[in-house]
Amino acid sequence: MITRLKEFIQGFLSRSGSSVFAAMLSARVLAFVASWVALQLVNEKDLGLVLYAYSFFVFLIPIGGFGLNQSYIRFAALSKDENIKNNLFIYTFKNGLIVALFFTSILIFVSYWTFQNDAKLQHYFMILSFSLISFYCIDLIKNYFRVFHKNNLYAWLEITYNIVLVLMVALLGYRFHAVGYSIAVAISPLIASLFFLPMVQLKLKNYSKPDNTSLDFWKYGFFAGLAGVATQLLFAIDMILLGNMLKQPEIVTHYKYVSLIPFSLLFLPSMFITADFVKLTEEIDQKHKIQHYIKNYWTLFSLVSFGVLVLAFIFPKLVLSIFMKNLEQYVLTFRILMVGVIGVLMFRGIFGNLLASIGKSHINFWIAVATLLVNFVFNYLLIPKYGINGAAMTSAVVMWVSGILSYILFSKYQRELE
Repeated sequence: MITRLKEFIQGFLSRSGSSVFAAMLSARVLAFVASWVALQLVNEKDLGLVLYAYSFFVFLIPIGGFGLNQSYIRFAALSKDENIKNNLFIYTFKNGLIVALFFTSILIFVSYWTFQNDAKLQHYFMILSFSLISFYCIDLIKNYFRVFHKNNLYAWLEITYNIVLVLMVALLGYRFHAVGYSIAVAISPLIASLFFLPMVQLKLKNYSKPDNTSLDFWKYGFFAGLAGVATQLLFAIDMILLGNMLKQPEIVTHYKYVSLIPFSLLFLPSMFITADFVKLTEEIDQKHKIQHYIKNYWTLFSLVSFGVLVLAFIFPKLVLSIFMKNLEQYVLTFRILMVGVIGVLMFRGIFGNLLASIGKSHINFWIAVATLLVNFVFNYLLIPKYGINGAAMTSAVVMWVSGILSYILFSKYQRELE
């Protein structure tokens, strides 16, 4: 076990994994700072309108450029030719940007009809529409760095974006309040991207359309984007249904904070996969290497899962009291969610990404849709009877079901590659 653990961590660190970890951790801290600054500079009502408008874009961002940024990282990783990787970036940037501009135009047009009775909300929505373009650009540049095994640049771009966000929220929020905050959210990714664009070393004169931009290229990105949309909705649906069914806003607040630690743990598998996805895609047809990686991953996350159980069953009141004293009544809710998280740590976190690496992004989408339906059904059955614990039980079931489905389907498709 010690040998596997050491090998896995050393491999992660050799691919600038420590930079990825620092970037993800700092992103969470700086995002909190940006939210706190906004709360100080913008009145609660207007801030609520901005956050309500932005809630639509949280779901749309993964599909903003038709998901082509996801296509790029997989198809570029499969190519051994550096010139093809560069040409594929140019093709993806150009076509994805056109799609993002098209979607932005549609959203601005739709806002005239949807929010015609609320001029402020309409204004914020129109400004935030440009975030589709900004996030597409920054995500594609991040993936470029990952494709060329420059995870340190990926990490610095992530950190720079969050620093720019805090500064823009402070400057524009102070001067223009809610409008300034909306502008800061919409353009900060683009500003950070411009700082790093010179590091994207492209040979524009030698550009020719890559051969691997067939229907499969577009289809992969589309389904990867849709899977991202469905996954984002999956984590929001509990609070939406709790609020609608129980009609007690304080319960929604309590659930948000009780679930904060469990859901925050989900960045751990994401951190490793961010650093390793390109390598896994490059070696996806070498079954022994993939199986070796899975065994090493399981060795580490078995220990992590044990730590999760220790927190859940020995120190739950201590953890919950960090946020507020009255959360200690939700020990059972916390334990249920922590047990559910293990399903993601052990299965969904790795096998969902391995499905993407073998080109089965549409399978991830259908898994997300299936678990979304399970989420709706179980919540409607369990919330009226068990309240907040019903929502927690639903989340736990969904996390385990999606994880086991990912494992079964990846194993099936990997056998077909032999």
